[in-house]
Amino acid sequence: MELRTFFERLAARCDQTGASLCIGLDPDPTRLPRHLGSGPEAIYRFCVEIIEATADHAAAFKPNLAFFEAIGVEGWHVLDQVLRAVPQDVPVILDAKRGDIGSTARMYARSLFDRLRAGAVTVNPYMGYDSVEPFLEFERNGTYVLCLTSNQGAFDFQLADDLYLRVARRVREWNTRGNCGMVVGATKPQFLTSIRAIAPEIPLLIPGLGAQGGDLEATLAAAPDAPPHHLLFNVSRSIIYAADDASFGRQARVAARYYLDRIQRARRKVLGLGTEGAEE
Repeated sequence: MELRTFFERLAARCDQTGASLCIGLDPDPTRLPRHLGSGPEAIYRFCVEIIEATADHAAAFKPNLAFFEAIGVEGWHVLDQVLRAVPQDVPVILDAKRGDIGSTARMYARSLFDRLRAGAVTVNPYMGYDSVEPFLEFERNGTYVLCLTSNQGAFDFQLADDLYLRVARRVREWNTRGNCGMVVGATKPQFLTSIRAIAPEIPLLIPGLGAQGGDLEATLAAAPDAPPHHLLFNVSRSIIYAADDASFGRQARVAARYYLDRIQRARRKVLGLGTEGAEE
């Protein structure tokens, strides 16, 4: 049976890999291994080696557009080539955080879904429904709406007067096509129970597990009944920068395996299944 939607593909991929690990591609030119050189070609080679080394552990890849846009017009070509290097059975989320008035949002949606062929994107909801709706018109794609992010600045607005809960309610209302998700950081698991109580059917993209020190066990414990693809844990820097020399691909694979095992073990523990079934 053909898997038609992004979330169907993601669920199948989580089953295949045994864990819901998303690997972020954030190619910072200042952190690339020196032997790769510099410029667009170095970024391309870096990303492709990471993909080839870690693809069998990845439920999804999440390129961050900022790191490609920053290198100029060549960045779009590099991004297009990097996306072509991702195996077809691995879903791709473009981390764009777009959010603008309807006519502009419509062009953003066409750019990300039609031109770059993203499976899903991240969007900012703070200009309201008309800034999100053009993305939701793409029924087979996924749209992850920022709800409660992993950065410290989330306290400025998202946690003020429980704004994040208002976002969760709106996303539940907007999910008429079943293609909405939300971004909820692993650094704030104490708020996840409230979000899940409002919108238990909404899949979550969860950043902050690696370098930001998010709490995996507490996050899983706050949603023990969620299927794996509803708690997609993103790790970027802790995997792709596991080494800064010619071994970077091999070490990224080791790091990806480490996080995949952690997710497997933590999930089994939360479900009361012990850890004996998790792979070493």
